[in-house]
Amino acid sequence: MIVAPDFTLSYIDKNIKLSLSDFKGQMVLLTFWASWCPDCSKDMPLKERLFKTVNQDKLKMLTINVSGRERNSHDALRYSKNFITQPTLIDDGRETYLKYHCLGVPTTVLINQEGQIVKQWGENLNILELMELIGDFL
Repeated sequence: MIVAPDFTLSYIDKNIKLSLSDFKGQMVLLTFWASWCPDCSKDMPLKERLFKTVNQDKLKMLTINVSGRERNSHDALRYSKNFITQPTLIDDGRETYLKYHCLGVPTTVLINQEGQIVKQWGENLNILELMELIGDFL
C-alpha cells in the first residue's frame, strides 16, 4: 500500500489549519469535490448520511474543496454551508488533489490507521463496498 501524502489545509470557512497527520492512528475518509460537479451532488448526500451514523472516534471524514477547479470561491463556500456538515477544507489550488493523483471530482480516498491508502475511487464509488472496507479495518 502507498502512504497517504500529508497535507495541511485551512477550513473553508475559518482561518484554522488541519493536517492529515493530526489523525495518526485513525482511519480517514477524504472526499475531493467541486461545487459545480453533478457527480459530487450525488456523492455528497451519501457521504453525509455515513458521516451522521459513523463512530467519528474511529473514522474521521474530511472533505476537500478543490479550489483550483472552482469557478469562484463563493460557490464553494455556499455549497459547503448548505450541504456539508463534515469538516471541509480548501485545497491550495489543486496541490493536494494532484498529490493524490486525482483524475476528477469526486474522488474518495480511504486511509487506514497506519496512514496508507487502502483504496481510491473516482465517480464510480460503490457506497456498500466502501462500508464493507471500513468494517474490515474497524
